[in-house]
Amino acid sequence: MNRGMLNDLRNTIADVIAREKAYNVPALCVRLGLDEGEEAEAMRSKFRYASARLAAVPADRLVAIARTLLEEEDDFGLAELLAKVTEEGTPPVSELTRRRILAAYDGEPICSEYDEIEFLEKLWPIASMRGDQASVDLDDFGFRSLRDDIVQHTRRNDDWSNRELLERLGLLHSSRAMLFRFLEASVHPTAVDEAMQKTRVERINAHLQHDGYRLTRSGSISGSPIYTIAAHRIGSPADAAISSALERFDPDQVHARWTAALDRRTGDPAGAITLARTLLEDVCRWLLDDLGETASDQDDLPSLYRKLSKALKLAPDDHSEQVFRQILGSCQSVVESLGALRNKLGDAHGGGPRRARPAARHAELAVNLAGSMATFLVATWEARKAAAPAPRSAVGG
Repeated sequence: MNRGMLNDLRNTIADVIAREKAYNVPALCVRLGLDEGEEAEAMRSKFRYASARLAAVPADRLVAIARTLLEEEDDFGLAELLAKVTEEGTPPVSELTRRRILAAYDGEPICSEYDEIEFLEKLWPIASMRGDQASVDLDDFGFRSLRDDIVQHTRRNDDWSNRELLERLGLLHSSRAMLFRFLEASVHPTAVDEAMQKTRVERINAHLQHDGYRLTRSGSISGSPIYTIAAHRIGSPADAAISSALERFDPDQVHARWTAALDRRTGDPAGAITLARTLLEDVCRWLLDDLGETASDQDDLPSLYRKLSKALKLAPDDHSEQVFRQILGSCQSVVESLGALRNKLGDAHGGGPRRARPAARHAELAVNLAGSMATFLVATWEARKAAAPAPRSAVGG
């Protein structure tokens, strides 16, 4: 912990202790493992009493004291500082990424399903946070709250953009935990409708993934998805493009398999290979069903792909140009090879001690090939639907 943050933590702990009645301060300090003193000393200055006993306390002990205090009293400032301390040495979300994310909230409600100030009050104690003290509109104690400012500039005058509001709430420099709490709350189904949720998740992930995090589906409520932020392996630009295409196509099953395969590439290569094949199989079955083509439960991936390539006119025989025949023939070989790779190296079948063990690079290859093929098939299906003539309406019987 750097010296500045250490001093901030000491001072904030002393502030929290000093809010106690003077005659309770010595007992509270003892309960926190600090040296005991005289009540008269606490009567003279509660803050100095606490500061004197915290001065020589090492960093790890200060963290423990802060946690104990937070168990007894909900203090936003102390909780934020403690979160920043515990996040030291872990991957941050850069200020540049934060600025890009906050700008994406401009031009639309932060919360569309109920009152925005009520939404903000669930995340920040805005009624007790200090606002613009330069204003003449102060209460009897010379205090203007951030809530007062928000009402003034978003309700009465409407001269704050959402980006400015979120910056004034501290999200440019907040703890990562606070930022994630806000992002998760802003895409919760109780805060926004399904269309806005989907769009917002995609926009946030487009920026957040560069710092190694992403919103992923973690559950549901009344049939609507709930998203939480998790660490995300930073991959190639192709990962993001495939992810976006598959999430638009089917966020519940296909995209879920894709993200699971991405996450397993390094730590569980065999599992990633199995998921890669299953992903492509799911896409083939879904598209065949939409096209009215039959597929049995016994059809393996190569069989499914052959049927789908015929339906979408992707079979090599459907093209006269030699270059297309070669490319599409290679696509068929890729699909057949993915099936064979899964059987040899995936985790779907047991293996003896002599069985080959896939490395992360094998999983990377399998997952990227499956994702590229799946995206190509979906794009071909979408182009076919877009080019199909609209059904003629019956007129006059």
